Amino acid sequence: MEDIKDNVLFLGIGNYLMGDEGVGVFIAQKLSNGSLPPGAAVLDGGTGGFHLMGAMESHPFVIMADATLDGRPAGTIRRIAPRFSSDFPRAMSTHDVGLRDVVEAMSIRETLPKILLYVISVEDVQPMTIGLTPAVEAAAEEIIAEVESLLAGVQADIVASLNN
Repeated sequence: MEDIKDNVLFLGIGNYLMGDEGVGVFIAQKLSNGSLPPGAAVLDGGTGGFHLMGAMESHPFVIMADATLDGRPAGTIRRIAPRFSSDFPRAMSTHDVGLRDVVEAMSIRETLPKILLYVISVEDVQPMTIGLTPAVEAAAEEIIAEVESLLAGVQADIVASLNN
């Protein structure tokens, strides 16, 4: 069984210029400045849509983070191991193509990696705003710590769920 930390991609999704909607990108930037295992890659996916398929398909494990307007309190974190496009929350309005569309295309092509998705609830999209609200930034820091722990082999329960 392949070890997740040997070939994992962390993919941050979002628009950095839309406040909390850019939380995935914020996390990717912080992780890229940290100390990850040699086989781990980090990608600021922005709102790349289908352009992200190549990077995702080249890794057997993909950890993603994205914001969602789901009515939950800002900063609420959900961890999802999606197997189908319907497992993804609805796309944010600033994305050209949602994660559901990308996953659906990879499913059809039979190139879908194992995915762990962190979804962070946001209250709204703040156009032309750089930075995160305190609740969303605290959630981002929590996710960063968990991802670093996961890749260091400490979060065995999460690794086991991805290896199944």
